[in-house]
Amino acid sequence: MLVRLAQIAPRLGNTEYNFEHCRKMVGEAAGDGVDLIVFPELALTGYLLKDMVAQVGLSTWDGKIQELSRLSGNISILLGLVEQGEDHFFYNSAFYFEAGALAERRRKGHLPTYGMFDEGRYFTQGNRVEAFSSRFGRVGVMICEDAWHPINPYILCQDGAQILFIISNSPVRGMTETGDFLSVQNWQLICRSYALLYSCFVIYVNRVGCEDGVSFSGCSQVVGPHGDVLESLPFLEEAVATVKIDLNELPKARIHSPVLRDEKFLSSIHELKRIREKTFGH
Repeated sequence: MLVRLAQIAPRLGNTEYNFEHCRKMVGEAAGDGVDLIVFPELALTGYLLKDMVAQVGLSTWDGKIQELSRLSGNISILLGLVEQGEDHFFYNSAFYFEAGALAERRRKGHLPTYGMFDEGRYFTQGNRVEAFSSRFGRVGVMICEDAWHPINPYILCQDGAQILFIISNSPVRGMTETGDFLSVQNWQLICRSYALLYSCFVIYVNRVGCEDGVSFSGCSQVVGPHGDVLESLPFLEEAVATVKIDLNELPKARIHSPVLRDEKFLSSIHELKRIREKTFGH
């Protein structure tokens, strides 16, 4: 399985340019024999949209979505965008295209609304955490902040996910005593931790570029089920990388470290119900 990471710098609010850029990259990847191309969160719009959200939202019947569906006849595509739902609310969504169709969509459930982040003002929360079947096996998708809530990868891997995709718009934030950026280190730690804990592949694709003085770090990466970093993209620079994912490594990793197998799933459900009853009274 060949996966291409597309670490791009979307132009804020310019859906036409961003779509054409992504479409070109999809075509190039398909020509190179790539099986799946992964773009960042909000790849078609940029991040600091504010009141532009309503202008850039796409419904599932939009022409751009239909074109991406058509292109996926030759290559699978995972891409972030602003979705205008059937309820006419707007969602920070990830669309997965495969076999000539929009196969799955996931809506960001945890909308950061603190510090520099203001997503809760403009987007509606998603409420679905579920793995799905692709031609590569069971996969799970998280959108940026979703990955900071460990219940999400827990559910996805219990639901059979062999690959966790994290698409992100993570800015450069914080500095360590050694001069490294804390935000980059945190994402590296998260990706390796989930890969090790659940013996799965983690594919993290972040954007780059600058909006209103905010720089996005990039540093996309792929981590194997043994916790080994298979590929890492540069800091602040647009880049692509093609990585071979060998799913035959999964049984080797899971025999070596059977943490996922030995998880007490029913016990977890029981304890969560107990906490719910204690906290909410039902």
